[in-house]
Amino acid sequence: MTWSGQWTAEAIASDVRDGRTTPDAVVTEALDRIRERDPGLNAFVALLPDPVAEARATRSTGVLAGVPVAIKDTVPVAGMPMRVGSLATSHAPQPKDHPIVARLRAAGAIPVGITAVPELCTFGTTDTATAITRNPWNRELSPGGSSGGSAAAVAAGMVPVAHAADGMGSIRIPAAATGIVGLKPGLGVIPAELGVNDWFGMSENGPMGTTVEDVALLLSVMAERPELAEVTEPHRSLSVAVSLTPPATGVELDVDMGRAATRAASMLASQGHRVTRTEPGASDIGVTAAALAAMSRWFAGTALDAASVPRARLEPRTRIHAAIGRALLGTKALSEGPRRLWLATAESLLAGHDLLITPALAAPPPRALAWHERSWAANLVSNIRFAPYAAPWNLAGFPAMVVPMGVHPRAGIPIAAQLVGRPGDEALLLSVAAVLQSLNPWERTAPIG
Repeated sequence: MTWSGQWTAEAIASDVRDGRTTPDAVVTEALDRIRERDPGLNAFVALLPDPVAEARATRSTGVLAGVPVAIKDTVPVAGMPMRVGSLATSHAPQPKDHPIVARLRAAGAIPVGITAVPELCTFGTTDTATAITRNPWNRELSPGGSSGGSAAAVAAGMVPVAHAADGMGSIRIPAAATGIVGLKPGLGVIPAELGVNDWFGMSENGPMGTTVEDVALLLSVMAERPELAEVTEPHRSLSVAVSLTPPATGVELDVDMGRAATRAASMLASQGHRVTRTEPGASDIGVTAAALAAMSRWFAGTALDAASVPRARLEPRTRIHAAIGRALLGTKALSEGPRRLWLATAESLLAGHDLLITPALAAPPPRALAWHERSWAANLVSNIRFAPYAAPWNLAGFPAMVVPMGVHPRAGIPIAAQLVGRPGDEALLLSVAAVLQSLNPWERTAPIG
């Protein structure tokens, strides 16, 4: 049986359950797309040995029946190496699936490949000594990171959905840069088990897809909460806060990246929702505390993840990053005080409001280059300049997601707005994203050619 249906998880699973196609036909289509489109993009680092055979053996009744899914190279997939983007890590196959991979398979999804990440998922561009991952919308630019491979695979239409993970924005940054939907859930909604200690609780697994409905469906499976798959429009008028100020001193906001947030706010206002501008200064003590606390956990988390691999085999930028992290371990930099200051500021931003809208990015992503060969300082400055808006919400443990809002007129890549809610507000964010999707239907995948 051949397959030529709509390339979304929702449509594929419906077609499989109703007998209009079979899981192996869909997986064969995915593999054909990967072989055709991945050369030059380098979204995948490995394909599973025989996903078609797995598809033939899978049940055809699950909510993700027959859906091909990509898995980021940061969680175990049984029988596959987990290199986390590094030549320093073991190439031995993993003995069992991570809980979310097991949940995806139990729902009928078929993992087809492992996607590219920067070494130890540390940096905001996706490149290693073996390949540079490129943005399907503009191959001269990076898709961002660290889930750049997953984002490129979905944005290029190779797979309809993908697993990703987010410790400092690693779902939202590449999703925004490639014009897809990405959601970082709140703390504890999905099992993390990322690295040694989830970067001190900042890292979360989450979904990427081309539609809000697909992201909700994938989230519901990863979280084992079926009710999250039901996306409905808000049942009341919402109070929406908007903030454009970059939460990092010295960062300038590109006018078109800012336009994504203001456009999203205007669309919600047109539907009767109340929109208010709120602007904490970058010098606000809570914002400063957030930057210091998040950076400290970023450094120290990398140090812990790097401790079990040969230091000499790490990239120079990673060695420096981990060395700074080792110096911070056991110091007050990792105390809860700065995080509590930021939580107070975060609560004040949302005080009296249901959600917050910010730009997803401050500037287009960097050029697709061998950033692993550049200095640690160059990587740090580049990451902060284009993507400062995401990390504060990892530190807070709040859910946040990005939705496409147009195309950048000069860079030729999508622009996006970030939606932030309080803990437990994943369903609210999805409902608001669905409103924006209905008012602003986006090109679901990058032009292929």
